[in-house]
Amino acid sequence: MPAPTANVNAMPMEFSSLLLEGVLLRRYKRFLADVRLDTDETVTAHCPNTGSMLGCKEPGSRVWLRDTGSTTRKYPLSWELVEVGGNALVGINTGRSNQLVREAIESGTVVELQGYRRTRAEVRYGEENSRIDLLLEDGDRRCYVEVKNVTAAVDEGVALFPDAVSVRASKHLRELAAMARQGHRAVIFYCVQRQDVTEVRPADAIDPDYGRALREAMAQGVEALAYDADISPRGIALKRPLAVVVP
Repeated sequence: MPAPTANVNAMPMEFSSLLLEGVLLRRYKRFLADVRLDTDETVTAHCPNTGSMLGCKEPGSRVWLRDTGSTTRKYPLSWELVEVGGNALVGINTGRSNQLVREAIESGTVVELQGYRRTRAEVRYGEENSRIDLLLEDGDRRCYVEVKNVTAAVDEGVALFPDAVSVRASKHLRELAAMARQGHRAVIFYCVQRQDVTEVRPADAIDPDYGRALREAMAQGVEALAYDADISPRGIALKRPLAVVVP
């Protein structure tokens, strides 16, 4: 089925300050990264990504950090981007994915999710004490959108999710399936913060339970969408729909 045409004029999420460029020395303890800046200063930055960061944490990689300006944080620098494969930028900050998807919906870029009058974030729902990332509403019509940030990929241009075993991600699929059974629209949305892939697949070899949960959810009416992003040290914006391939 051909992918819909995206709005290539969407405004990007802009970084609030100029990013600092350097070389990754190591990522460790999940939340920390040591970086040698181009000024030759070595700093420790916060790593806003709790996953394995498969393929995105190689020592020697070019990285970009954001200075939060905080005077209270122990690590005021925050890791935002990494260069992989020699020229492809990847946004590793999982905290940005919900904002990126919301902006892309509201700008008209995500053509599949138009026609709703109101958008709410982090709304409680379901039987497993969950919060939906985005709830789109128009009168009695509801669309539950669960956003997943995707950074892992293999050489063939295939993005993979998840990059580590995620019990929580499987739970979210069960919650979406329950909404679909109740007659609501339910969407799993893969926010692919990279530009060098053409499709998204479940990472069955990493988390087979998630793969099974995705197939079961889709069989019950859950829709799977994916968009990639244009990324630069100035900002990020979702741009193009990608195929979601579930063999």
